[in-house]
Parts: sequence; structure tokens; C-alpha cells
Amino acid sequence: MLSEIIIALALVVTVEGCLYALFPNGMKKVMEQALATPVSTLRITGLIAAFFGVVLIWFLRG
Repeated sequence: MLSEIIIALALVVTVEGCLYALFPNGMKKVMEQALATPVSTLRITGLIAAFFGVVLIWFLRG
């Protein structure tokens, strides 16, 4: 279980690193948009993404 969590975190870091390496200007624009977005919108978006992630894991592992 712990090794799967570590692998998942490593995959997230790998994908994010690739995005910064391949599209640095695009990632800067995304950051600027995130800074301009209200905190409540970011929070709701994060909760929705987390919910769908948990549901996806539940279906895949189920």
C-alpha cells in the first residue's frame, strides 16, 4: 500500500516535471491564471478533482 502511494506521487512529479520542461511558458500562464482565480473557486475545483480521483481509484481497484 505505501509503495503504491509513493509510486503515485512519483508519477505526479514526473508528469508535472515533463509539463514544465516541455511547456514552460504555458505553465507560467497557468500559474498566472491560478493567482487571478478566487480562492473559493480553486477550493471547489480541487475538491471536485479529488472526488473524481478517489472514484476513479475505487473503480480501478474495485
